[in-house]
Parts: sequence; C-alpha cells; structure tokens
Amino acid sequence: VQLQASGGGLVQAGGSLRLSCAASGRSYAMGWFRQAPGKEREFVAAISWNIANIYLADSVKGRFTIARDNAKNTVYLQMSNLKPEDTAVYYCAAKLGGISTTTAEYDYWGQGTLVTVSS
Repeated sequence: VQLQASGGGLVQAGGSLRLSCAASGRSYAMGWFRQAPGKEREFVAAISWNIANIYLADSVKGRFTIARDNAKNTVYLQMSNLKPEDTAVYYCAAKLGGISTTTAEYDYWGQGTLVTVSS
C-alpha cells in the first residue's frame, strides 16, 4: 500500500486546512497521526474501511473531522479552529482489520505533510 499525504501549509490560528491521503488500496482502516518537534508521534483520528467507526483524539474533538471516499481511495482530515499547538508533521497510515489509536498497529505510512499554525 502506498500512501500520499497532501494539503499541509501555513495557516493562522483559527483557520482551517484539509489534509488528503490517497491510498493504493481501499480495504484498510486509516489513521492520521502527528509529530511535533521534539515530541513523540501521537494519534489524531482514525476511520474504519466501511466508515462504521471513527475515533478522534480528545485534543481535536469538535475541531477536526475524518472522512473517506472509497471510490477515490482517499481519506481526509478536515481541521478547523486550528491552534498553534496543532503545528506538526501530519502522517496518514493504513492497517488491516479494525481501526486503532496505536501507532505500532499501523502497517503502512505516508511521508507526512507539515502543518504550521501561527499565533
């Protein structure tokens, strides 16, 4: 499975961005993670292959949503009301089976896209 994340950039606090992740396969649970400088990679959001299950980290609930279009093999992370602490490299990841919030359970990773939120 090849993953290609895009959509990162520089945005002011309170702004919005939508990240996209194109996958070469469709029957995978997909997740978004992020890693800020000097910090460990952390879970952001995940969605099952059939869209029946969605997880969001508490830090982004009410501001971020995750969605997928299986016809396009693409997963989206809509980010709103962005805060400086959301600044990080965002990675999309794929795994077989059910969704997970655990980094180690994901089998495939994209290259990451940088999101910078200025105050």
